[in-house]
Amino acid sequence: QVRLVESGGGSVQAGGSLTLSCLTSGYAYSNNCIGWFRQAPGKEREAVARLFFKIPYYADSVKGRFTISRDNAKNLLFLQMNSLKPEDTAMYYCAANCFPGPGDTWAANYWGQGTQVTVSS
Repeated sequence: QVRLVESGGGSVQAGGSLTLSCLTSGYAYSNNCIGWFRQAPGKEREAVARLFFKIPYYADSVKGRFTISRDNAKNLLFLQMNSLKPEDTAMYYCAANCFPGPGDTWAANYWGQGTQVTVSS
């Protein structure tokens, strides 16, 4: 059984940094895709960053500011977020076995419970 548990969310001022962590169990990192999604109230879910065949991909809105990484030995996935903006405010989800959805969207088979990130101006 795959289990994903996020941590590290919180409140920060614009320009600040946060690092999200996702502890995984029952999931083999050799699988194709694992990453981070976010959803703000009233907005569509967005694939923020993912490792697809170990290659990182980022949404245009976070390129140069966010970095995805993983520690296979500890079954951890990270999202380092720098230069945070109020528009980064959302619930952030760790997701595994991600795959292309309709259009240029992405979806996933396994989800964590989410961790809230709030950026104030």
